[in-house]
Amino acid sequence: MKVSYSGLVAAGMILAKSASAELVSAVQVVVNDDVITYGEIADALSPRLPSRENTDQADWEKNAEKLKNQVVQSMVERNLILHSFQSEGYQTNLLESFIDDRIRDNIKKVYYGERWRLIETLQKEGLTYEAYRRNEREKFIIEYMSYQNTSQKKVLISPLKIQNYYDTHKDEFKVADQVKLKMIAINQPADASDGTAHRICDEILRKIDAGVPFAEMAAVYSAGAQRLEGGDRGWVEHSYLTPELADAAFALKPGQHSGVIELSNGSCYLLEVEDKRLAHIKELSEVRDDIERTLKEQEATRLHDKWIGRMKEKSFVRFY
Repeated sequence: MKVSYSGLVAAGMILAKSASAELVSAVQVVVNDDVITYGEIADALSPRLPSRENTDQADWEKNAEKLKNQVVQSMVERNLILHSFQSEGYQTNLLESFIDDRIRDNIKKVYYGERWRLIETLQKEGLTYEAYRRNEREKFIIEYMSYQNTSQKKVLISPLKIQNYYDTHKDEFKVADQVKLKMIAINQPADASDGTAHRICDEILRKIDAGVPFAEMAAVYSAGAQRLEGGDRGWVEHSYLTPELADAAFALKPGQHSGVIELSNGSCYLLEVEDKRLAHIKELSEVRDDIERTLKEQEATRLHDKWIGRMKEKSFVRFY
């Protein structure tokens, strides 16, 4: 197993406070007939470690320790799944043929159908073709076994469960007071005299007062991201806006537009409120899909944990 020096140095404090040659090959976990070494853990952990720059050392170590535990757990689960696949009789010649076809398809899509391009890339990464094929094989096995045992696509959520979740989690679906808002934003040019943005806004406001549609003026003049949508911001809550803009927007009645609102940086705004709605709890019909997705994720997690638990009961797993 190729172990990067930087990976060991970065993970050293978490794994064993050193990066000796003995550490690289030292066994951390035994799963049935397979072992997971410190070096393998360090290689998997290194790319995921957060930067130490501007980070408290104690916080960094705490986060790194948490990541290390996640990596170890993932590696243990991977070995359990591969062992289960083999011991439960899934191994067939058809699988090997499928993996070869999968690699050929990958070469066509990624390497322009040129096998030598793949080999060249693997050499740069320090991998042999045999190791690459083994990785692809194991990746497929894990995907297949996970789908068979924990796929959300196989999880069915009853209408009663959705209703019960809605009834017991209504706080999650609360919506504050909202306005349906259009906005024209005019930035103060850095090289222009003070008040330029305000003068532009005054001119726009005169045209709106004269009957030119607010959305038309927004599409022409606004610097906001929603310019092409006529300045339409959709339904927004008080917290979405700066205090000055929020106070002005929520003081308007549906159909009204504001005067020029100038902020401390010199930028100016015009607001138009199309509609208002008071704080309320979203109807079940509005959140049904979100609830179903949440319940499917929860059930898939439960099935996954139960599946891993069953495999652990039938396996030998020891941490060192």
